[in-house]
Amino acid sequence: MPIRKQLTGINILVTRPIHQSTFLAESIHVSGGNPILLPVLEIADVTDITPLIDLINRLDEFDWAVFVSPNAVTKSMDLITKQRTLPPYLKIAAVGKGTADTLRRYGVNEILIPIERFDSEALLKSEELQNMTEKHVVIFRGNGGRALLGDTLAQRGAHIEYAECYLRRKPNIDSAPLLAAWSQGKIHAVIITSSEGLHNLFDIIGTLGQQLLKTTPVFTAHERIAQAARELGLKKIVKVPYAGDEGLLKGLYIYFQSMERQCFFE
Repeated sequence: MPIRKQLTGINILVTRPIHQSTFLAESIHVSGGNPILLPVLEIADVTDITPLIDLINRLDEFDWAVFVSPNAVTKSMDLITKQRTLPPYLKIAAVGKGTADTLRRYGVNEILIPIERFDSEALLKSEELQNMTEKHVVIFRGNGGRALLGDTLAQRGAHIEYAECYLRRKPNIDSAPLLAAWSQGKIHAVIITSSEGLHNLFDIIGTLGQQLLKTTPVFTAHERIAQAARELGLKKIVKVPYAGDEGLLKGLYIYFQSMERQCFFE
């Protein structure tokens, strides 16, 4: 994507975990915008890795390993590479492009990923996951992740085990400086990349922030997140039809260019 100053003067709240926001923040900055980092989801190590180590030692028992996020990859593969190599016949699936890209950094290149969009629903449409009778599947995820993927594969005949390899927490954040800027009209857009992050943000910013959020454009690439935003009463939800960070950036460009044209003709 060519570097152009398409976001000049635009202040964009990026709510991703801090270690996952680098590319997006840098791209916004290069495009002339001002990324404001507010990580509303904290990723931590599990307190007891014994069950995870035990499962890693039993990987030969599985037909499929499914990774639900980049965090699931890094937290598990760091341990796997210290313990062993992946079984050569173990098939690997990833819920999204970012997860697959992270797997490739560990030398895993044969990966099943969704075609239409990047979520559990799209992965479950894959032809390879339709007949799962007597297949053994391990799903690497955070604590208390969505049940849809495992439940659906179990309904198709698979035996499911979960490898909870990281913890997700709501961080303790002082939102006062953000709310002061927001109240002065200095937050022009918000990027949301998970439903849990959206609900955490809603709690962190309190009543005043919630009212401001409801009238600020909120960008997401997932219909599930957009629906959660609607249920919270948000008014300006921009669901971008493109995947990944590049898709979010493209959605931001298109939206604010259209706003410029609208202002020009008014």
